[in-house]
Amino acid sequence: MTLTAPEFAPETVRETTRESARETAALRARIDALTDRAAVTDLIDRYLLSLDARRFDDAWARRFFTPDVRIVSPVGKHEGIGGLAAWQAATLAKFERTQHIGTNYVMDITGDRATVRWNALMTHVHLASTREARGSGPGDHFTVGGTFAGEVVRTPAGRRFRCLDIRVVWTHGEGPLVLTPAAEEALRSL
Repeated sequence: MTLTAPEFAPETVRETTRESARETAALRARIDALTDRAAVTDLIDRYLLSLDARRFDDAWARRFFTPDVRIVSPVGKHEGIGGLAAWQAATLAKFERTQHIGTNYVMDITGDRATVRWNALMTHVHLASTREARGSGPGDHFTVGGTFAGEVVRTPAGRRFRCLDIRVVWTHGEGPLVLTPAAEEALRSL
């Protein structure tokens, strides 16, 4: 007669193995979710920092956007990756320097797609020519509080923005001397 301790009985071992497999799968799913969230957060942070670095070229555009990207912003709309770097450079050329700070990232990630939203504080230091025309001093700036919302997708090269909608919530100070019609309308609507 063979005696087996209950904790080593075949059915107990099988149940323990199944439970362990479920726990491992749940842990793996949680790690995957955190990894996806970190990748999307990294994309957002690197994008905001890139705006202030101002090195816009086709490689910059491919690093952050899908070929079919759609951007709606207070200065206008842009569709497609072609010409995006020049459009962004022209937008920020109205300022001597900028600082974009993002916070309160909210994202819903499902597989290869994520919807994102975050708040931003955007400080724009005026060009010397703008300060001279207005009679203001060094450091005169235009501050914008706003939101970014959009869609991020996983591509073979990593996470990229497929669309971005940038909205102005409030401003402080005067904008640049020359505004696009879309920017004039956005400021009037506040």
